[in-house]
Amino acid sequence: MQSVAAELVALLAEVAPRIARIAAFIAVGVFAANVAVAFGLIRYVAGLAGWLTRPANLPDEVGTAILTTAASTTAGYATLAEYRESGLLDDRATLVAVTINTFFGFVQHVFTYYIPVLIPILGAKTGAVYVSARAGIALAITVTGVLAGGVLLSERNVDRGALSEVDATGPDADDRTSRERVREAGEKSWATLRRIVPRLAVVYTLVIALVNNTDVEALTSVAEPITGLLGLPGAAVPVIAVYTLDTTAGAVTLAGTADGIFTVRTAVASLLIGGILSFAVSTFRRSIPFQYGVWGAEFGTKVIAVNTGLKLVFISFTVALLLAPVW
Repeated sequence: MQSVAAELVALLAEVAPRIARIAAFIAVGVFAANVAVAFGLIRYVAGLAGWLTRPANLPDEVGTAILTTAASTTAGYATLAEYRESGLLDDRATLVAVTINTFFGFVQHVFTYYIPVLIPILGAKTGAVYVSARAGIALAITVTGVLAGGVLLSERNVDRGALSEVDATGPDADDRTSRERVREAGEKSWATLRRIVPRLAVVYTLVIALVNNTDVEALTSVAEPITGLLGLPGAAVPVIAVYTLDTTAGAVTLAGTADGIFTVRTAVASLLIGGILSFAVSTFRRSIPFQYGVWGAEFGTKVIAVNTGLKLVFISFTVALLLAPVW
């Protein structure tokens, strides 16, 4: 009984800081977005986002949420969830918006992880090629979302009447004081937090418990036949295996190999293959807790399926391009 209690305490100690950090990002991002709405600032940002959403048959305001993702993934997704729940977007339109989100979610990680952490580990040339490949993959998915919206969406998928709930008239036409606007923004943000964070906390705890008690490393046993089939050096196996479990450690493993074993192309391809295999791990560690927390299980599963499917397609295409014998 004591061992079970100790494991539970250790689990909560591991999960609590992550949940607190995510909740803080959601709180700050959603509050900032709601303040922007309250003071009418959304009109100007939405106008800038129109080039992105209009070809996809989405309202400009949806572009605001998408652009917000570049600063805060959690805030961008939470805002899209509010649009879906208000009836502004149906499920199909929301999936298109989430797909368009991809590149802007990537942009955030460029400045917080890829440039300060990954490129120094891999070296300037390999690091730059790898980050460029990931940027191209993310951009291709976003463009796919825009094209899909142009083909699949119409006025039936968007209830523009619901815009009255989110489209502020601006400070000149609003007799509320600044304090009242900020207070209302805080109330809306608190409502969002009450809906998302408890659900996220429960799912995150259950998923981390599952991962901690499962032989995740067994998933990497598929790496060796893949590298042999693609003609990658034998040293790619440990790189892919470690990268599957931890991206930074995988990059360090690759950087520690002897000179001449990897070319830039085979190094980047190995890391991308590790990224494909890591989906099994990252889905349980991050995607399920986050997406289920934002959308609920049913629609969250659809979001995960679309995101994962598109990433698999474009990463596979990029690996094939890198390893093409015509180079």
